[in-house]
Amino acid sequence: MDFLNPVINGFAVVLEPTNLLYCLLGVVIGMLIGVLPGLGPAATIAILLPLTYNVEPVTAIIMLAGIFYGAQYGGTITSVLLRLPGEASSVVTVFDGYQMAKQGKAGTALGLASIGSFIGGTAAIIGLTFLAPLVASFALDFGAPEYTALAMLGILLVATISSGSKAKALIAAALGLLLATVGRDIFTGESRFTFGSLQLADGIDFVPIAMGIFGLGEILYNLEERHRAAKAPSKVTNVWPSRQDLKQASGAIGRGSVLGFFLGILPGGGATIASMASYAMEKKRAKQPERFGKGAPEGVAGPETANNAAATSSFIPLLTLGIPANATMALMFGALLIQGVTPGPQLVEQNPELFWGVVNSMYIGNILLLIMSLPLVGIFVKILRVRAAILAPVTALITLLGAYTINNSMFDVTLVVVFGIVGYLMKKFGFEPGPLVLAFVLGELLESSMRRSLLVFGGDPMGFFGRPISATLLLVFVLVAVLPAIRGAIAKRKSLATPAVMPEIKEKV
Repeated sequence: MDFLNPVINGFAVVLEPTNLLYCLLGVVIGMLIGVLPGLGPAATIAILLPLTYNVEPVTAIIMLAGIFYGAQYGGTITSVLLRLPGEASSVVTVFDGYQMAKQGKAGTALGLASIGSFIGGTAAIIGLTFLAPLVASFALDFGAPEYTALAMLGILLVATISSGSKAKALIAAALGLLLATVGRDIFTGESRFTFGSLQLADGIDFVPIAMGIFGLGEILYNLEERHRAAKAPSKVTNVWPSRQDLKQASGAIGRGSVLGFFLGILPGGGATIASMASYAMEKKRAKQPERFGKGAPEGVAGPETANNAAATSSFIPLLTLGIPANATMALMFGALLIQGVTPGPQLVEQNPELFWGVVNSMYIGNILLLIMSLPLVGIFVKILRVRAAILAPVTALITLLGAYTINNSMFDVTLVVVFGIVGYLMKKFGFEPGPLVLAFVLGELLESSMRRSLLVFGGDPMGFFGRPISATLLLVFVLVAVLPAIRGAIAKRKSLATPAVMPEIKEKV
């Protein structure tokens, strides 16, 4: 009963009219953003951060969480109907979803995606309800050395697991750590990298960086990239899948729920990786893998279930350990800090209303999304007819106005513009912005906990290995850092050995 009381109180928090309204607002905005190709939940959360200043912390996080998992639903619509992924996690849905639409089964594909998304999201919320308190209670034993190792591991995993060049991801993470050192030294009070500027004396605020790199940067990049217009197909009919389709997809939905839940917890994981892993798993275990890419129901249900499960479970490391698992969670971390809430092991005990309010809001949000996702398909598709040349300037103006309202300062607007250009150039030259923002968010935690640890250890870094948890985390850190080099060496050795083997084989033949 001690466990159930805070859970029940969390539902009482969610059912307050204001919180319900913001939950609805969040999932609707999320679906809209999912439909619009390119913008994404990270950019939207960054742009809307200033709006959360004047609302209660639990209300703000409920809305921002709704945007995140709502975008997973919205991205499916354009993937199926227009062969145009509205969200990165919906890329693999294009393969079979669009083929089903061409066969007149667009409604079936959307129905399977909605059912799978609802089941995957709900299963992940149940897992979050039971697993998060256990992780938080375990993490209560964490001290400065453990947080040092955990922050290092989180940054490295996001940099090495993220898509694209690993070297570029590491460079972006290093830049994020450098930006985190700007301002006064937390121990000595000395100014660092301020160049005599009083505005930089207290460091760079998270919001201008997030709004610049994810907001303005994404707008500039998408304005350049989005040239082609898409035409909606014929009317969507037969939304509820047949018994045969449900039978075919049921296994994929179950497997996608489990796979997505665990991949969402991992740093560097998330909805995109979960959807791709689910598609690969379903194709590999299929008796007729050639059906995939030609309209296989499992190819829609599995990935859509996995990406929603992963989007939900990625809240576990954020809320219980204070470690964001991906770029969007880094923005959520920043939003919590802005509200004066520090995510971590103490959150469950010290702020149970917020913790359980946010977790339980996901049950309501998923029900709202299931109700809205199919009847409003026509409205969402029409949004695509708004030209980027109109949408981008309006969004950019809202971003800059939001930046100004934070402190009524033109310096913040200047920072947003500067980081907007940085974000655009990063996207242009293939640098992932996620590692930069994550490293910036974790930079202060990493520096403060490392320096406190070294003070306790008398300056001896081997003290980290004298504590079981920090030693284990650092061992994992070393393995993650060394593993790519070992794989590269093995692959190189195989490639060198292959030419020598081939002539012998030919002679025997």
